[in-house]
Amino acid sequence: MRTKKGEAGYIRSHKMKLAVGVLIGFALVGAMVFVGYKTTGTKLNLLTLVAILGCLPVCRTLVNLIVMVPYHSINEARELEISGATGNLTVLYDLIITSEKKAMPIQAVVISNRTVCGYARDKRVDTAYAAQHIKSMLAQNQLDKITVKIFTDYTAFLARAEGMDNIASVEQEDNSRMEKRISRLILDISL
Repeated sequence: MRTKKGEAGYIRSHKMKLAVGVLIGFALVGAMVFVGYKTTGTKLNLLTLVAILGCLPVCRTLVNLIVMVPYHSINEARELEISGATGNLTVLYDLIITSEKKAMPIQAVVISNRTVCGYARDKRVDTAYAAQHIKSMLAQNQLDKITVKIFTDYTAFLARAEGMDNIASVEQEDNSRMEKRISRLILDISL
């Protein structure tokens, strides 16, 4: 099953896809060098040139894999707990929010109307910077007056998400267009 960006398990499946791409790419490059050498008896041939040029996209894929290696998908128990508590909200999982300075892993984000709430498992994530970065990216795209809060404490995040879900179930406003715009932008700034 193919996992899309924003779904639980995306980081795991994307790392696997990149690893397979790197292995296949380097195997093809090696095969071209071998076949070129066997057919011409020298390494100075057209297939060697094609193999060298073929290394460029394979190395780019390898760099993407190296960037993704330190990050992990949300565990299934937490994903089920969050999805069970947020039936009326837009939820995104397995995000690596990127800025010019940092890459910030955020395991889950819930969106309700003009409120964005996220959970970062890693205590080293600068939550204030991450929230400010998301807020500024939203503001640059004409999405003003949006509250963004990132938690490193899971119980505080879950309590906030449950509260947002309760409010959304009582209000029953159709904010799906706004939530889709916010989630699309958050996915755009994520690896």
